Amino acid sequence: MDSQRTGAILTPILRRGVGLLALLLTLLLLAPLPAAARASDAPLSAVTPLRQSGPGGPTPLEARLASWPGWRLPAPLPRPGNRAPAWPDWFAGEWVVHSVSLPSSTADAGREDPPWRARFLQDPGGRVVADRAYNAASLGRALLGEALLSVRDDPRHPLRQLSRFRDGGLLESTLVGARSEVIDAGTFLNDELSLQVLHGPVDPQLNRVETLGRWRRRPDGGIDGEQWQARYRSPGEGLIAAAEETAHIRLSLDPAPPESGPAS
Repeated sequence: MDSQRTGAILTPILRRGVGLLALLLTLLLLAPLPAAARASDAPLSAVTPLRQSGPGGPTPLEARLASWPGWRLPAPLPRPGNRAPAWPDWFAGEWVVHSVSLPSSTADAGREDPPWRARFLQDPGGRVVADRAYNAASLGRALLGEALLSVRDDPRHPLRQLSRFRDGGLLESTLVGARSEVIDAGTFLNDELSLQVLHGPVDPQLNRVETLGRWRRRPDGGIDGEQWQARYRSPGEGLIAAAEETAHIRLSLDPAPPESGPAS
């Protein structure tokens, strides 16, 4: 697989693995969901610094969602600093994820991806965060198999993942903007903007990918989600940009059984 082929395949993978859950991305490694995450009336953690939705009109992310697919940059996304974005407590644990592309995508409508695993764990401050490298590796291997060698966190940057491929390609994916909102006790919105740089035998390829997710907790403890995504040109071609490609994806997350080995 040459690096041009790698780039074409990897762009949608890293949109989902990093933007989502990352999916969507090791304190709770292989741990079952805690009781608070299983209970349908579990409150959000008091230490999770998420913006609460309020009366008086749409929130910034509700307004952003209403404007899809006509998204443009710059987006209303602050820089994330050095800490991973927080998720509600009911994301804590490990999940089996099913995803399918919807007709309002420029991607293949109706395409269903193989199931993959995602996990969310607690950071030292007690916040629930995505295990970004694990989630990207899990989805990447579900779609690419042995063509993906590894996905690792960059030790020099807390919000960058490095994906290495069997053909020698290297993809850097860095979170550069993020916002989240709690709409109610069981509904959560998040939006992330990532800068992706694919290194190969020719000049690096750069693009920006924005992923806005809406997540709803089910009565059975699972999670239903939708993601709206857009790809933009390299920031070197201008900070103001219109979306070049879009995707709309439906996801379902169900508690996962323990697995026998690591995914990253």
